[in-house]
Amino acid sequence: MTDGQSPTVFVVDDDAAVRDSIAELVESVGLRAEAYASAPAFLAAFRPERAGCLVLDVRMAEMSGLALQHKLNGLGAALPVIVLTGHGDVPIAVEAMKAGALDFLQKPYREQDLLDSINAALSQDADARRSKAGAESYEQRLATLTEREREVLEHLLAGRTSKEIARTLAISPRTAEAHRHNLLQKFGAGSAKELMRMSASKK
Repeated sequence: MTDGQSPTVFVVDDDAAVRDSIAELVESVGLRAEAYASAPAFLAAFRPERAGCLVLDVRMAEMSGLALQHKLNGLGAALPVIVLTGHGDVPIAVEAMKAGALDFLQKPYREQDLLDSINAALSQDADARRSKAGAESYEQRLATLTEREREVLEHLLAGRTSKEIARTLAISPRTAEAHRHNLLQKFGAGSAKELMRMSASKK
């Protein structure tokens, strides 16, 4: 299965034993796992639309975990990263955290600690994708408005009543109220306050 709907835990570690044990752990709790032996192998298969998180070893041949993280940041990828580190790699892990990693765990790690971090990362990814979808939806709806509806929206978001909007735009209160009703319908908002919240969250 390679659809982008179910979240996937991507495991990148050049130690086959560690890689396999993490994948087995992830699958044992009903999650999907994909394991990669190197950062370049992961990058070759990476698709930003796929939901999930990345469990990443910091010290690897070819490309380090930190280099992979910077590469993903450069691509604008928002995949949450959990860094695995050996005893001597804590300064590198701290650098990875500064680069946006969600968590780092030192080997040998407790399985439950890793699962807790993975669940937190998957939750963060889901929230970010929902927020992005909401922002895109708001922008798409905004694009459907007429010039007059945009004017009414601007006044509505400023907290003005239909009567105040009618007076400002030199239209009848009934017309202003009709525009207000249409705007709420187009944005799927139950009230002007809800529409204001939607707008504020997209800024």
